[in-house]
Amino acid sequence: MGTRAGGRRTGPKCIAIVGPFASGKTTLLEAILARTGAIPRQNPVSSGNTVSDHSPEARAHAMSVEATFATTEFMDEQLTFVDCPGSIEFSFEAEPVLAACDIAVVVAEADEKKIPALQLIMRKLDDLGVPRILFLNKVDKAISGVRDTLKMLQPASSVPLLLRQIPLRKNSVVIGSIDLALERAYIYREYAESEIAQIPDDDKARELEARFSMLETLADHDDQLMEQLLEEIEPPKDAIFDDLAADLRDGAVTPVLIGTAEKGNGVLRLLKTIRHDAPDVEATRKRLGAPDGNATVVQVMKTIHTAHGGKLSVSRILSGQLADASELFLSNGATAKVSGIYRMLGKDQSKLTSAKAGDTVALGKLDDVTTGQTLSSVKGGIKSLVTLAPPQPVFAFALRPKERKDEVKMSAAIQRLAEEDPSLGLRHNQDSAETVLSGHGEMHLRVVRERLEGKNQIPVEGHPPAVPYRETIRKTAQQRGRHKKQSGGHGQFGDVVIEIKPLPRGSGFQFTDTITGGAVPKTYIQSVETGVRDYLKSGPLGFPVVDVAVNLSDGSYHSVDSSDMAFQMAAKLAMKEGMAACSPVLLEPVMKVEIVTPSDATSKIIALIPQRRGQILGYDARPGWSGWDVVEATMPQAEIGDLIIELRSATAGVASYRAAFDHMAELTGRLADEALNANGKAA
Repeated sequence: MGTRAGGRRTGPKCIAIVGPFASGKTTLLEAILARTGAIPRQNPVSSGNTVSDHSPEARAHAMSVEATFATTEFMDEQLTFVDCPGSIEFSFEAEPVLAACDIAVVVAEADEKKIPALQLIMRKLDDLGVPRILFLNKVDKAISGVRDTLKMLQPASSVPLLLRQIPLRKNSVVIGSIDLALERAYIYREYAESEIAQIPDDDKARELEARFSMLETLADHDDQLMEQLLEEIEPPKDAIFDDLAADLRDGAVTPVLIGTAEKGNGVLRLLKTIRHDAPDVEATRKRLGAPDGNATVVQVMKTIHTAHGGKLSVSRILSGQLADASELFLSNGATAKVSGIYRMLGKDQSKLTSAKAGDTVALGKLDDVTTGQTLSSVKGGIKSLVTLAPPQPVFAFALRPKERKDEVKMSAAIQRLAEEDPSLGLRHNQDSAETVLSGHGEMHLRVVRERLEGKNQIPVEGHPPAVPYRETIRKTAQQRGRHKKQSGGHGQFGDVVIEIKPLPRGSGFQFTDTITGGAVPKTYIQSVETGVRDYLKSGPLGFPVVDVAVNLSDGSYHSVDSSDMAFQMAAKLAMKEGMAACSPVLLEPVMKVEIVTPSDATSKIIALIPQRRGQILGYDARPGWSGWDVVEATMPQAEIGDLIIELRSATAGVASYRAAFDHMAELTGRLADEALNANGKAA
């Protein structure tokens, strides 16, 4: 025993700070930076002056809206901490960060309502294979005991939550902690290093019980420790520390440390645990499957467009060395030249001449490089180590500049924002001629709009995207259409008789002809179909027409005046008059919706679906997710626009959904009238 971990891992480390919204992540980062001397003092989040509050949007909404990088020194070792947003709407910011970091510090508190959000984070760490420490924050405000809190939080973790400290109380007030591995007490001092003390006699029995529980969990992975416990032999402390480090690095346990970040309590013990137990870049390189050898391999974690420094690609150096002006190869074989290497402390940067394996740095002006890409010194590049698959968007709005002259400027600005945030979707709706932005919630897109108007100085207007209504017919009609025009020289003549019939839903459009005797020459039949298709782009109700069959049955022509255009015009006239007699009806798209929700909110979700004209298809437990359900339903697309706002309101911000087109359904009555009026048509 004592050799499982293989000793302390030295060298630069990268640590992601993650956790549910408002759990204290930014406060913890401030406490860490103040304790390590990177900043002169710890600024409270309420001041709006923290390292993570460097954007106007973060300050305006009192929340982190993007990953913030801060490099500091602790006991002669370089540590880069990345404060990741806690809101699910900005959770994609953490994806490329977690992939390339060595360990995550999960900030949590004794709040049962935040367990589903914690579970989402833990599940992501499991998927990526990232070791983690849980920092149980705000212990000074917790009502329940720390071990009861761990029982409450355990369902969120797939591996045991291993308590390494217990609180030290005096008159029911937390005044410090007891380290179960060191068997030592620490008396908290606000914004200062704790004072070492003996464990009070009244707390010794409680400490022994908690320590034995910790050792039992460690013994699950160490047979020699198990034998020692069975024989009541006290294991040596160095062996216990070795087990703690080995199990953390293997992902077999999640060690739990306690403290109050707001007062700087427990921060030093957290830093020492990271320094002693955390894996290094070599483990991260193996986890990602990076090639062995001396080649330089760089993983891009975030893209930032700065006002004066241009584009920065915040990256982890997984192996090798990197000097300014180095040439790197992308996975597709393209080249990129580094123009500046910078160490990050929030919005502040300090220039470096080089970087080595383990460093997290910003690389300047890699114009063709995007977040998540892998760069290397290997000629032709290597296979990308990270695959980013943004979750399906759940909220959208159509955007346009208030002044037409800003259209090109807005397009370029949105492209830059999409580089910074790969989860931002952008598409052009040809039917409605709208530029549609999509993302992961109302706040997500609000921040995008604020950046367009603030950072880029482009006033914009936004509104819900148009619903792609269609129209069809209920009846059959036959109609003649004749286009005749004489204006000197050759005239225009086209004459057609068409039959218009409804088709089953989902059939689309069919065109046939039953012309006999050459009433319409074959050379003009295609022109008739072209005219019909052109008309179907906007039917009598003003929407594209679907599920219609048109047959050309008769007509006539003129040997001199007939032409392709004349027969196209004749077909359009016939369609315009004939469709009005076919009892046109509006169709709306209906989506198949799959909602994931914590089980305790399932009844609320089921209740709101009929309120949005939805039909419940069923619900069941979410496979592999304890305490979660999946609700399936169909719902008109018109009702889905702001669905996510209501879902998240009912589930403390964690529910989400996926939607896919299912079928078209007739829409009548008041809702049809509103859709027609909005489209400029009389009902």
